[in-house]
Amino acid sequence: MRILHVNKFFDFHGGAETYLHRIMEGQRAAGHDVHVFSTRTEKNIPTPDSKFFVKRWNMDRSDGARRDISKAMDFLWNRVAERAMGEMIRVVKPEVIHLHNIYHHLSTSILAPIRMHHIPCVQTLHDYKLACPNYKMFTEGKPCERCRGGKYREMISHNCFGNFSANLLGVLEKNMTHARQSYEKTVSLFLCPSHFLLERMENWGEPKKQLRYMPNPTELADTPAPRGGGYLLFAGRLSPEKGLDGFLKAALRIPEMPVKIVGRGPEEVALQRLVREHHGTNIEFLGFRTPKELTEIRRRAEAVVLPSIWYENASLSLLEALGDGLPCLTTRIGGNPELVEDEVNGLLVKPGDEADWMRIIRRFQALSSDARDKMAQAGREKIQRGRTWEAHLQELERIYKEVQKEKGLRHVARERRD
Repeated sequence: MRILHVNKFFDFHGGAETYLHRIMEGQRAAGHDVHVFSTRTEKNIPTPDSKFFVKRWNMDRSDGARRDISKAMDFLWNRVAERAMGEMIRVVKPEVIHLHNIYHHLSTSILAPIRMHHIPCVQTLHDYKLACPNYKMFTEGKPCERCRGGKYREMISHNCFGNFSANLLGVLEKNMTHARQSYEKTVSLFLCPSHFLLERMENWGEPKKQLRYMPNPTELADTPAPRGGGYLLFAGRLSPEKGLDGFLKAALRIPEMPVKIVGRGPEEVALQRLVREHHGTNIEFLGFRTPKELTEIRRRAEAVVLPSIWYENASLSLLEALGDGLPCLTTRIGGNPELVEDEVNGLLVKPGDEADWMRIIRRFQALSSDARDKMAQAGREKIQRGRTWEAHLQELERIYKEVQKEKGLRHVARERRD
């Protein structure tokens, strides 16, 4: 089967890209002809398909009036990406297209040639962009659903993108996409990694028949993690929605429990200042670590911590910890409780509640080695029950064939009407 994946980034930018590369690797190993369409950067993994890639704008800075206008136009409708996508479809002739994250850098312009060529198409929803303009459903330090019902102007009132121009562009883009039903008319099935995300999409008006639960997989380590390092581990982006402020305030009051923080992000300086001001000696910031280094650090941890205060979808951090056989301490929000069952493979905490974090850290400290082993084993068993890469790739292939058949039947019906 000739498969074309589409994602705005092709380096290891984040969880969506890690997922993308692993899928492509598995599909090629299964004998499929796999291609990708994305944006250009020197950090990309080399691929012959890069000749079709388009310019990647840096959306986080101003590059002067002329370039900023060009970025704004591409944000709404990237004509270069539309032409490049059409050319790639004509050359590669994909039998199915799998979309991932395309917004802002590629734009919904690339959906037009997919519709024109009547190619079966699915999309994995790595976040909430299908419904929410800022893709997180999170503003002003807490979950946000103000735009529900098409009230996208709320972006401007609550400064979702950080400045008026970006907010205005976000409103225009979302109104245009919503009015045209660009995604809904192109994508046969939206694959939802969590029940929570699926329910949110349905509640926000997305067609139920086009939503399909498709849990994200992870690697199942050959052997359970040895643990024994004595520390708790957070690994991820240091950003407000991750809720590290409340967790660290609690951890600082339990100095006998070491905590390691892996990752970088906009909150890094403020969090380091918080630790210094409280003379914290049990909190260690390790910065960026390669995947191999992170695996080694994680497998020595006693547990993995994810203190999110936003609607976490299907956390890669939690999935990797469960696959390694580590207890997880996380918040009762979004898709987290679908992965972590309280007192079974981890412990659940009230989001943003410093006192509850203190209670949970103390609770974990009191667990015996046998109790932690049982949690670790329960986590691995959860991954074995349908969250392995082997099972995921098999289900994806079945879905591809399903949408191919459906598209074929629709085409025949359309020809008969004509």
